[in-house]
Amino acid sequence: MPKKEVPLNQLQHYLPPGTADEVMMYLHQYKIHLTIARERKSILGDYRHRTHHANHRISVNGNLNKFSFLITLLHELAHLLTFEQHSNKVQAHGKEWKMIFGLLLQQFVEHKIFPADIETELLQSLKNPAASSCAEDGLLRVLRKYDTRESHHRLIEELPANTLFRIKDGRVFQRGEKLRKRFKCKEVKTGKLYLFSPVYEVEPLG
Repeated sequence: MPKKEVPLNQLQHYLPPGTADEVMMYLHQYKIHLTIARERKSILGDYRHRTHHANHRISVNGNLNKFSFLITLLHELAHLLTFEQHSNKVQAHGKEWKMIFGLLLQQFVEHKIFPADIETELLQSLKNPAASSCAEDGLLRVLRKYDTRESHHRLIEELPANTLFRIKDGRVFQRGEKLRKRFKCKEVKTGKLYLFSPVYEVEPLG
């Protein structure tokens, strides 16, 4: 996937106001090679630990809004700090990572750089940070409000019943009823039933 290294003087364009200096402090301290990636369908960010031949590497999707970008960057930075403290001896999203990610989030929440609705969701997530960047349903919903790019995608929960939609791998489904927290949807080609998160992004058809 094409990536480009971020000149540090341009990093502020991807971040909320007032956060660039603190982020750059981490980048300098740990000699992080930060790259901006084009939109990736399956991940928002990625971390590769340092080796004898290379520094720590973090990549973040460049199409994210500034708040999503910062949260994703902190998610990957938490992986780096966890590696520095525990090497590969702990689970990727285990209690050690959750504690470090929570501390990083708290550090930026205290600076009051997030809008009130995002801050509320982040304070909730601090109790048990999610393994996937921006994964909590409520946080994902409010972060989408700050997207500035045009998108034809919608959340499953926004679609009328029986709507046909396409997912990222090209398969087409029909939205069915909600079962507790997830929606039952039928794959058109095979007739198989799948459960989808209400905040899964899809492309409506028709």
